[in-house]
Parts: sequence; structure tokens; C-alpha cells
Amino acid sequence: MLIEARGPVEWVTLNRPGALNALNPAMIEDLRDYFLGLPDRKDVRIVVLRGAGRAFCAGLDLKTESYADDTASGGGVQRGLKTQHRIAEIVMAMRRCPQPIISLIHGPACGGGFSLALASDIRIAGESARMNCAYIRIGLGGCDIGSSYFLPRLVGASLAAELILTGKFINAERALRAGLVAQVVADAELEAAAQEDIDLMLTTSPLGLRMSKEALNMNLDAGGIEAAIALEDRNQILCAQTEDFREGLNSFLTRRPPVWKDA
Repeated sequence: MLIEARGPVEWVTLNRPGALNALNPAMIEDLRDYFLGLPDRKDVRIVVLRGAGRAFCAGLDLKTESYADDTASGGGVQRGLKTQHRIAEIVMAMRRCPQPIISLIHGPACGGGFSLALASDIRIAGESARMNCAYIRIGLGGCDIGSSYFLPRLVGASLAAELILTGKFINAERALRAGLVAQVVADAELEAAAQEDIDLMLTTSPLGLRMSKEALNMNLDAGGIEAAIALEDRNQILCAQTEDFREGLNSFLTRRPPVWKDA
């Protein structure tokens, strides 16, 4: 992985272009460690995830010695489950970390690569993007690394079933119509499209942005509108007690940019 800090934004690039950024053991451990470490990093406000070369991520690396060996029948149930859990920890850490994650998807996003995109908060697709639940095409089930959780919530049960049960590809245009991605742009314009959202998010208070991601996550599975509103009420009152709320209010009234202290 390559990690480039641009102020409070980290641009994370999957950097195995010769293998279409397929997930080998080293990349799996790097992604897991990176996302697990984000909750303790207030210096990072936003993460952008992308792939080098011709692809976002082609999924698990099946052509070289990889974690796939552990999950095969010869590896044993216990060893296979341990390996499976370590891979799944990446997407769970992506959802738990307070920083919004923007995925820039171009070319193939297959299997585990598709799951990385699904676990992101904002997905922007290049015109070349092609995504699928590749797991079912290699003798496994189509429900893996969160696909059966994310897809029905993003696109509804029918399209989720079509993608999971067949492993067929969904292209950028259909993904946009289904609400799977926020927008589709030319591949060369992906970074600029992300920057527009980044610039807007950086004008928000740090605590307000973190709590907004938390509320979106929690309320996907809320027991009803009462539970959702209770969490929203709690977040707003907590934010209202901060210096940043007073700064935000004063900057709005005086029509000047806010200066956030995250306090």
C-alpha cells in the first residue's frame, strides 16, 4: 500500500498493479492494521481508497501463495476460520472507524475488492468500473466479506440476490441507477470528483463529521424511527456542548470560514 497524507486526508493506494491489486497476505495485513488504527488518529479526518494501474482490486490473489491456501480443504476448519476472520476484520474496521471513507473505483472490483468498495461510505465509479461477487464463481458462496449485509441495504433484495447468486458483473452505469455508487465520472476525473466531497467535508466540525458517520452506521439497523431519532438527539446535544459548535455558529453569522479546534 501507498499512503499519501494531504493535510488531514490520507490517500491510500492499493499498489500491486501487475496483479490488478489482488489481495495477497501482505496487503491483507496492511489493510487490517491501517483501518484498525484509525480510531486513535484524530490527525486523519478522511480516507480515500483507490487502486494503482488498471484496476481497483481484483479480489483475493489466487495465483500465488496466499490466504486462499488456508481456507482450502487441506487447511482445516480452525485455520480457515481464523484466516477468514482476519480478512473480514478489514471491512468491519472500515465501518467502525470514525473517518469517512471514499472509494474511487475503476476497472475490476471483484470479490474482496468489491467488498472493500461496499464497506466504504462514498463510492465514486470511473466509467471503466466493473464489480462482482466473484466468490461464487470459484466454488464458494456468493455471500462473503460482508456482501450479504451491504448489498441488500444499498440496492435492495432483488438486485442483491441477482449479483450474489450469479456472480455477474455490474457496470458503472447500472450501479449508478441502482444507487450502488454516488456518481460516475471519466476515470481521469475520479480524483477531482473526490476532492469536491473532501473540500465540503473539511468545512464541517471534526466531531460533527465523526458522529454523522456513526449515526448513519447505527441507524441502518435501528429498531425503528424512535431509536434512530434518539441517537440523532444524543449526537446533536453532544456536539452543541463543544467550542466548535460556537465557532461554527459565529462563523456562519459573520460569514467567514470556521476555524475548527476539535474541542
